[in-house]
Amino acid sequence: MNGSSPMPSHPSRRRLLGWLGAGLVLPMASACRARPAPPKEVFPVQHSEAEWRRLLTPEQFYILREAGTERPFSSPLLNEHRKGTFACAADRQPLFASTTKFDSGTGWPSFWKPLPGAVGLRSDSSFGMDRTEVYCRRCGGHLGHVFDDGPPPTGKRYCMNGKGMIFLPA
Repeated sequence: MNGSSPMPSHPSRRRLLGWLGAGLVLPMASACRARPAPPKEVFPVQHSEAEWRRLLTPEQFYILREAGTERPFSSPLLNEHRKGTFACAADRQPLFASTTKFDSGTGWPSFWKPLPGAVGLRSDSSFGMDRTEVYCRRCGGHLGHVFDDGPPPTGKRYCMNGKGMIFLPA
C-alpha cells in the first residue's frame, strides 16, 4: 500500500476497542436504570406483575412498579389547585392534602408534608446518588423522592410523580 491511504483497522482490534468502550459505558448505563431493591415489607395491597399491568396504564406501571419518573411538566396534577386529596393511582390511598401542595418550579407536583401514615421512606442510590425514595404505604408503589429544600414549616419537598397519583376533589 502507498503512504496516502490509511490501513484499515484489524477486526480483532476494533472488537477489543468495542469491548473496552462497553466496559466503561455499561456500568454507568445500568446504574441509571437501576431499580430500588425490592422492599422487605409486606404491603396490605398486593398483586402479581400481570395483575398490576392490567390495573395500571403502562406509564403508571412504569412509575409505580418500576420506580420510573415521568417527564417534568407532563402531569396534569402539576396545575391542580382545587381543595381535595392526592391519592395513589394504584390503590387510592390518600397521600397528600391539597393544602400542603406548593409550586417548587421543578416540573413535578411538590408537597411539604404527607398525610399521617400514608407514605414510607427508603434509601435510593440509583443514578449514582443517594436520595430518599417515597412510596405508598399500602401498595409499595414508587411515588418520587423527598428533599430537604422545601418551604416551612417542614423544610421538606416531596417531589412526586403526578402520573402515579390521582386527585380526589373535596
